[in-house]
Amino acid sequence: MEEKEILLELTQLVQAGEIQRFKERVSHIPPVDIAEAMEEQDKDLVVRLFRLLPKDISADVFSYMSAEEQRAIVESMSGLEVRHLMDEMFMDDTVDFLEEMPAGVVKKVLQNADQQTRSQINQLLRYPENSAGSLMTTEFVDLHDYYTVRKAMDHIRRTGVDKETVYTCYVIDQQRKLLGTVSLRKLIVAPETQTMREIMEADPVFAHTTDDQEAVARNFRRYDLMSIPVVDAEERLVGIITVDDIVDVIQEENTEDFEKMAAMTPSDEEYLRSSVWTLAKHRVPWLLLLMISATFTGAIIARFESVLSSMVVLTSFIPMLMDTGGNSGSQTSVMVIRNLALGEVETRDVWRVLWKELRVAVICGAILAAVNFVRMLLFVRVDVLVSLTVSLSILCTVIIAKGVGCLLPMGAKKLGLDPAIMASPMITTIVDACALGIYFLLAIQLLGL
Repeated sequence: MEEKEILLELTQLVQAGEIQRFKERVSHIPPVDIAEAMEEQDKDLVVRLFRLLPKDISADVFSYMSAEEQRAIVESMSGLEVRHLMDEMFMDDTVDFLEEMPAGVVKKVLQNADQQTRSQINQLLRYPENSAGSLMTTEFVDLHDYYTVRKAMDHIRRTGVDKETVYTCYVIDQQRKLLGTVSLRKLIVAPETQTMREIMEADPVFAHTTDDQEAVARNFRRYDLMSIPVVDAEERLVGIITVDDIVDVIQEENTEDFEKMAAMTPSDEEYLRSSVWTLAKHRVPWLLLLMISATFTGAIIARFESVLSSMVVLTSFIPMLMDTGGNSGSQTSVMVIRNLALGEVETRDVWRVLWKELRVAVICGAILAAVNFVRMLLFVRVDVLVSLTVSLSILCTVIIAKGVGCLLPMGAKKLGLDPAIMASPMITTIVDACALGIYFLLAIQLLGL
């Protein structure tokens, strides 16, 4: 069903006083669909519907809501209701919610949480933003290495209800140091008298609390993980990160890279919820920088004004030349940036990448130059030397563009910057200036201007 249809149906049930049917109906609707159905609706209606949701559903729906809706709901709740809600939510969802809330809402939540929950929340909030520590949940199944399979299964049955996942369990020693992992499948089929140390997979892939979330996401992809343990500086197990959180991270990182590649300051706000002034604020600085940097292109044209005035036909080929250079550089930069993000290329590979791209550039440039030379002779009907000048300029421009598109992102990575900032707009500006310089110099040499 569409979100509007879901909201209409639920609203009609509430207005008719059929609360029991309402609760039965929402139990068959995915929480994310309920949350989306409430988006951009009247806050009073959202709060009213939310308060009628069964407790086992409300926490999941709450975690999918926007920050504005979450704030309205918490502010309308009593202290006891807030406590019940926090008890039902997983810890990582609670921390994500609090990071978006103003101080008043955070204070209300912490005041109504029990001491253990409050301590865990404060600990997770202290980790750096976008780190593994800020992303992890503390609700996982840990098993001591001396547990037998029978004792481990009893432990899972007793504590697993409140854990985010039970499919992978983590084996620790007396000092809570991570020793290995054991899957629920292995626990089910293993003899009941075997210990965790005997059946566990030793040396598991893990993350430190201070690791960047993008590096954690790469490990998920590389090792096909469903969850990853997180350890502190002493390698004591403190939490886990599950794949559903990593999917969100991948989406956020990809969105951020796209925004940087389009010369915009990244924003965490949804597009339709962002004001016009906010969107403009994120775009104007880069537009100003690129506009000012484009003065180099104007300076080159002004410097060779006499060349253009003596053969005006050269002017008509400038847009094609600049577009070809920008497109060539963009192709290479996007490829290099993507491979850097995936970890398939490192900065130490710069000369291998450059050599490969230069060979690609020669092939692409030669094909473009040859086609253009024939096109100009047959259809534009200009002098052979003019056609040769333009075609050679295209060849040189493609080679330079692909070299720049390769070196700039890798140089940024080497300096500790995000390679995405060296994407299309920046490269196009640089290549345009180079293309015009080559064009006019070749025109002077070949045409004797």
